[in-house]
Amino acid sequence: MLDFSKALTEKTDTIIERWIEQVHQGRQIASALDLSQTALRDAIPKVLGAMGTLLSISPEDDDFTTIVEASLEHGVFRARQGYNSAEIAWEYCLLRRAIFSALEPDLLQGSPQEILRAFDIINAVLDQAISQCFQSYVQERMTELEQLQGQLSLTNQELTRLLHASQDNISHLAHELKTPLNSIIGYSELLLRQQQRAVKPQEGSSDIENRINNLERVLRNGRQLLQLVNDSLELSRYKAGRMELQLVSIDVRSVINNAIETISPLAHAKGLQLEVDCDLAPSQVRTDPFRLQQILTNFLSNAVYYTEAGSIRLECLQLPGDQWSLSVTDTGVGIAPEDQVRIFEPYARIVSNSLRQPGDGTGLGLAIASQLTHLLQGKVTLVSQVGVGSTFTLLLPLEATTSGTKLADSPSVQQILR
Repeated sequence: MLDFSKALTEKTDTIIERWIEQVHQGRQIASALDLSQTALRDAIPKVLGAMGTLLSISPEDDDFTTIVEASLEHGVFRARQGYNSAEIAWEYCLLRRAIFSALEPDLLQGSPQEILRAFDIINAVLDQAISQCFQSYVQERMTELEQLQGQLSLTNQELTRLLHASQDNISHLAHELKTPLNSIIGYSELLLRQQQRAVKPQEGSSDIENRINNLERVLRNGRQLLQLVNDSLELSRYKAGRMELQLVSIDVRSVINNAIETISPLAHAKGLQLEVDCDLAPSQVRTDPFRLQQILTNFLSNAVYYTEAGSIRLECLQLPGDQWSLSVTDTGVGIAPEDQVRIFEPYARIVSNSLRQPGDGTGLGLAIASQLTHLLQGKVTLVSQVGVGSTFTLLLPLEATTSGTKLADSPSVQQILR
C-alpha cells in the first residue's frame, strides 16, 4: 500500500513554492501582491503537515486539531492583511491545485482505492481548513469593527470640541455623514441578529458568505465615515489656526518613496503603471515631511481614482529662484474647465460616467491639499483636458519658514489656480 503521507511531506516545500508563484502570477488576490513569502505562507505548512498525518497508512490518531488551530490562525492573519472573503477562497483553490499537481505522479502509481482514499482525505482537510479559516476571519473582522467604533467615538468627541471653529461646514458635514452612517446602523443591526444565532456545524457556506459580505459592508462604510470625519477635522484645525509646521531638512526622495508605497497597491489593483522621475530633484529641502507627504498622497490617490487605464507619472524638479516642484500627471477622465474652478473647494467631487465604479472619497482631499500647500508657502497649478488627463503641480520654496504664512490668509480658488 502506497504511503502518500511520505510523498506529501517530501514535496511540501515544492507545493508551497508553486502555490506562492500561482498566487502572484494570477493577480486575482490583490491583497497578496505586496506580501513577503513569509507573510503569505503563515499557517499553510501546518495545514499540510496535518494532512500528511491523515494520509499515513496507519495514523495513530486524527490530526484535525492541528488543522483547526492552523486554519483559525490563518483566518486571523488574512483579516489583518486586508484580504476579502473571495481572495481567501481563491487561495485555497490554488492550494488544492498545487497539492494535486505535485502528488499526481505518486497518485497514478496507486490502486483506485488508494487514489480515492487520498482524494477524500485531501479534500476533507481543505474543506475543514476553509471552514475554520472563515470562522476566525469573521471574528477578527468583528474585533476590527469594535475597534473602529471606538475610534469613531473618540474622534466624534474631538469633532464636537472643534465644530465651533468651522460653523460653515456643519450643514455640509451632517449631509455627508447621513448616508454612510445610516448604512452602518442598518447593516450593524442585521449583523447583530445573525451573530445572536448559534453557528450550527452543518451551516451552509452561502449563509457564511452572506454574513461575511454584510460585515465587509459595515467596515467599508465605517472606514469611509472615519475618513470623512478625520478630513473634516483637518479643515477645522486649519481654519482654527491650530496647525503647526515641523520644519526639517529632508531628502525629498524619501517622502516620494513613502507616498508611492502607499498608493502602489491601489494603482496595481486597477492595472495602472506608476512612473517616477526624480533625476533632477533637489538633494535637500526644508519643509514639513508629514504635511508634504499628505499633499502628495492626496494628489496620487485622486489620480488613481479618476484613471481607469494608462499611467500615472510623478516628476520632481529643482527650479530657478530657490523653488522646486512636484507634478502628478494621469491619463484619466480629465476635468472640465467649469469644474476646475471648484475642484479645490470642500466636498467638491467630479462625477464622470467614464468611471466603472463609484468612489468612497469624501471630496475633501484636494481642499486639504491646497490649504496645506498654502501653509508651506507654496501654490498648486492645474492643467486638465476632458478625456486626456490632468496634471497637478505643486510649487514650493526650497526652504519653508514658520513666519511667512498666516493661517487666516487662506487662498481663494482663483488664487490657487492662478
